Amino acid sequence: MADLPPPSVFLPDEAATLALGGAWAQLLRAPCVVYLQGDLGAGKTTFTRGLLHGFGHRGTVKSPTYALVESYRLPQERVLHHFDLYRFADPSEWEDAGLDDLFADNSICLIEWPLQGGEFVPAADYVFDLRTEEGGRRCSVSALSAAAEEGVELWRASVAADY
Repeated sequence: MADLPPPSVFLPDEAATLALGGAWAQLLRAPCVVYLQGDLGAGKTTFTRGLLHGFGHRGTVKSPTYALVESYRLPQERVLHHFDLYRFADPSEWEDAGLDDLFADNSICLIEWPLQGGEFVPAADYVFDLRTEEGGRRCSVSALSAAAEEGVELWRASVAADY
């Protein structure tokens, strides 16, 4: 199935973006690295909020634009780290900040603006690409590792069933 285009879904509003994130809480397994791509305002943090709610987090979910990373403890001794590299002036800032220390066997790491970190950013398992479209957003999902292929195929099946 490698020749199929990445599955995508139209998200008409914020509630749909939150629901998509919540659905992915059933599919993402630690350890994994997720790149969140899209322009400013495309819904990357909204997707993350939905994902965290799907994992059972009930607190606030802030954009890590100024903090660089926000971390959340999850059930089953897992942790989700939400990075935002938008403000990086140089990729070496990744190494200077010691961000590699946050990648562990129990972590799910979501990285907004991953290209800003250059070669320092770990390779992605998944890429979620959010783009504005017709008053809403379109999200496509790609698997870049063998472990992620199963999750994308399960999601592809659920998208087909739901839409």
